[in-house]
Amino acid sequence: MRTPTIALSLLLLLFSTFLTSTPTPTPTHKLDCQTFIPNSLPKPTQSPSWTSDGEPQTILSQETAAGTEFQSNNFSLELHHVDALSLSPHASPESLFNLRLQRDALRAKSISDMASGRGRQGVGLGRMNFSSSVISGLSQGSGEYFTRLGIGTPPKYSYMVLDTGSDVVWIQCSPCKKCYTQADPLFDPSHSSSFAGVACASPLCRRLDSPGCNNRQKCLYQVSYGDGSFTFGEFSTETLTFRRVRVNNVGLGCGHDNEGLFIGAAGLLGLGRGKLSFPSQAGRRFGRKFSYCLVDRSSSSRPSSIVFGESSVSRTSVFTPLLTNPKLDTFYYVGLNGISVGGARVPGITESHFKLDAAGNGGVIVDSGTSVTRLTRPAYIAMRDAFRAGASNLRRAPDFSLFDTCFDLSGKTEVKVPTVVLHFNGADVSLPASNYLIPVDGNGRFCFAFAGTISGLSIIGNIQQQGFRVSFDLAGSRVGFAPRGCA
Repeated sequence: MRTPTIALSLLLLLFSTFLTSTPTPTPTHKLDCQTFIPNSLPKPTQSPSWTSDGEPQTILSQETAAGTEFQSNNFSLELHHVDALSLSPHASPESLFNLRLQRDALRAKSISDMASGRGRQGVGLGRMNFSSSVISGLSQGSGEYFTRLGIGTPPKYSYMVLDTGSDVVWIQCSPCKKCYTQADPLFDPSHSSSFAGVACASPLCRRLDSPGCNNRQKCLYQVSYGDGSFTFGEFSTETLTFRRVRVNNVGLGCGHDNEGLFIGAAGLLGLGRGKLSFPSQAGRRFGRKFSYCLVDRSSSSRPSSIVFGESSVSRTSVFTPLLTNPKLDTFYYVGLNGISVGGARVPGITESHFKLDAAGNGGVIVDSGTSVTRLTRPAYIAMRDAFRAGASNLRRAPDFSLFDTCFDLSGKTEVKVPTVVLHFNGADVSLPASNYLIPVDGNGRFCFAFAGTISGLSIIGNIQQQGFRVSFDLAGSRVGFAPRGCA
């Protein structure tokens, strides 16, 4: 007599499970796909070759003798990935990737705090073009990308973090009250003939958010970052040398008390939009334009690069206007009005998800130091679900870290995946598959390289930027994206 009751209970349980489950929807249009070739996590590369005094060995064409100003047009220098600077040369690709994700979480929080106001950062030059090699800071415990700069006269070459999310240029200086470990000797301003302190009453000192003054009436600076990092010391002017290209009288902090995530590098070259960033200070010299192109290290041996000047803007670029945050001038805000997956606009994503309001809340920034693109959570969920539907033929794998959509591609030499297009105002940017499916271990697990955030701020990270020449044209108030821009 109890058998029908048991059967009925099982039917009710199955029906309940069916109602509460959320199966991946099936695309209703013809899916637009592209071929993806799985490449494993890149192994650390060898350090770039430098001469004994720290200057890169590469000799540039159209270059004058050392110690003179470089007056020719257009040239470019190489960029190298951070793994070349690894303080742990025997670290595995998996451990380096995990460290990258840990730093990325801190970076995203720091930017969100700055944008919301919780973590604010405390001359006549001829126009020209120049560029520098950049090294990504993956294993350095600091920013993602580095360059080699000469500091002072004569120049002492050191690694510097490049950061589009910061303004103030600074280096660690001796004598040092507290300094973190760096790859090169500390900069000693007493050995530089071009070093000069800045007076407290000078306009340059007043550009600082929170200037100070010592008993010698010299300007003091302090920059605090949202992740707890800080640098404090004397604000000064100094000459920076990009290979043999000199830029004089750059306002920079000479840090005697420093702590944070910049282990390995001597300091930071701020590339933000603020009034003390390097592009703002030296802008007239290179037409207020610069660009970078970051290679996908898992599939290319080509170097990355950063270029300053008219030649930094590619003729194949598509441009989107820069937007202005009335509360904070550091970040490069752009308008994002939609996303397509598999050839169709994702219906759950609208421009309202990415709006920068009059109070400075929300918006979308392009950032060199964040790896994984963060989207406001409703937009991310809609995009993720659309991608899952289009990739339903791929075998799913367990989640990994912040990634909740992963696939087991072990044994595969190539697969078809849905296309992804970011629709900026005036510019549609179609991503290569390697910019959104990335390896996370050595076992063939690849994850969809986007993440959701509860913050109102969305960030376009450098994984999604790789392979594009990303141009920052401050004179034209626009950002450009040129595909296959690293050649």
